[in-house]
This record gives sequence, structure tokens and C-alpha cells, in this order.
Amino acid sequence: MTSQTQSIPEDAELEGSPAGVHVSTTVAAPLERVWTHLISPRGTEALLGPGARLATKGEPWHSEDGPCGVLRSYHPLEQIRVSWHPHEDGPLSIVDLQLKRDGDGTRLDIFHEGRGIAEDGMGDKERWDEALGRLTTTLNG
Repeated sequence: MTSQTQSIPEDAELEGSPAGVHVSTTVAAPLERVWTHLISPRGTEALLGPGARLATKGEPWHSEDGPCGVLRSYHPLEQIRVSWHPHEDGPLSIVDLQLKRDGDGTRLDIFHEGRGIAEDGMGDKERWDEALGRLTTTLNG
């Protein structure tokens, strides 16, 4: 896994801002298998937290651990984009998961941008590194 982080200044414009957290991993599984697992209850929980379920674009999601948001974009075999609040009244940010074929495997990239990460960029980087680790483990198990 690779990852990087940078803090977002308090007065930064969020639209189009490249500041944020980026984590990535490549798994030795075909894209179709990774996608099917990702949108399953077990895969979604591995990524977003216990109890998280994704419905249709515009629908809210909630994790039993507190994070919540709305499904913003859903492109089968390519991308899932959700708004992210660390808790009900928390600051808004966006999590963008992109999938791409990488030889016989699949590359997963998570980009997390917005005010929510400015308070704890390293903590958010760790969160997404761990989420990709859980997703990979549940994919293979």
C-alpha cells in the first residue's frame, strides 16, 4: 500500500482542491471480483464501517461507528464517491474510491478531500490504509 497526506488550510477553497489524503493498493484479483465484493455488505462494511450499506445515488449511509454521509456517485466497475462526516454533526468531506485494472489485478485508489481531514490528516490516512487492508482481507477470506 502507498499513501500520502497533506493538511488543508482553514481558509482553503475546497472546490477542485488537490489537498487531502490519498491511499492506494493493488490486489491480485480481477476488477469484476473486487467490485462485486466492494458493493456487498461485507465489502462496504470493510470500507466504511460496521453496518454501512450503500443504496442508490443520493441515499444516505451510516456506520455504527459514527461516520455517515450520502452516496454521491456510483459508476459500476469504476468509482464510488460518498460524502463523509466523521459523526452526525461533523465537518463535510468527500471520499472517492476509484478502481482500475492493473495487469491481472485491480488497483484501488482512495482520495479523501475536505474540511474533515484538516483536523487529523494522519489519522485519516491511517483510517483509509486500514480500510483498504480490511477490504483486501475480506476479499481473500
